[in-house]
Amino acid sequence: MTHEDLLKHIDERACLDFLSAMARHKSYSQTDGERKLAAFMADEMRALGLEAELTSVPGDRVNAVGRWRGVGGGKSLLFNGHVDTNPVSEGWTVDPWGGKVDDRFIYGIGVSNMKAGDAAYFCAVRALKQAGVRLKGDVILTYVVGELQGGVGTLALIEQGLRADYFVNSEPTDLAALTMHAAAFTFIIELVGDTRHLSKREEAVDAIMAACDLIPRLNAMRFSGAASAEHESINRVHVGVVHGALGRELHEWRPPQVADFVRIKGSGRYAPGQTEEGALADLRRRPR
Repeated sequence: MTHEDLLKHIDERACLDFLSAMARHKSYSQTDGERKLAAFMADEMRALGLEAELTSVPGDRVNAVGRWRGVGGGKSLLFNGHVDTNPVSEGWTVDPWGGKVDDRFIYGIGVSNMKAGDAAYFCAVRALKQAGVRLKGDVILTYVVGELQGGVGTLALIEQGLRADYFVNSEPTDLAALTMHAAAFTFIIELVGDTRHLSKREEAVDAIMAACDLIPRLNAMRFSGAASAEHESINRVHVGVVHGALGRELHEWRPPQVADFVRIKGSGRYAPGQTEEGALADLRRRPR
């Protein structure tokens, strides 16, 4: 069978419909929605004739894993992709859960990152099976959760003993080749000030103003120990959450008071050869 023959078995409309169905699942990370989408993927893989199961992930979460067994004598190939997504951001003009498809786009939270990739390898297996292809090695489809918590779903599969000779991850890169991958960590910084009423603001230590001074310096940071300029270019710090108010309980009902407490949450990226311990040590030194 030629490549041209195989391509005839790819039903573009059916592939788009499948992705649209995935997009209609509100699979926010660490919610019941991601579990429902994992169950949907397992059911679809079973309907395709794959051996499929839901496997456990710490935190009462599940991955969906399917296996298309080969006839023997070949290498195994594993496809990996996450199904959990970020929340809806501002600016949507169509239903982010509608799975709308027009002549230019597919609309939905998590379509590019990374339900489109997830659907692509499902549809590839479906096309091969419909064409009557029999492979020597196993093909394993893994739809994981917890990408937004550091890849805990994939880690759970590794710890459960899942192995393959080769793997493909369909995380989007805008079709650019990647030669290096960053490691990630999250951090929390708490700033404590000294409150006064706004009428005596000059006597206060304003935690919010301190945060406004600190955040740009955090966001401009690079970490020590980079092996090259290319490695250093991966280094990045970003503050994504800021909450300031009165006390550690962050009371918001008294805006005339100068805020005496701010909690900053952010994420950092470091390159191969650098370490999380080193990056955190750089963070603990006051950024300038």
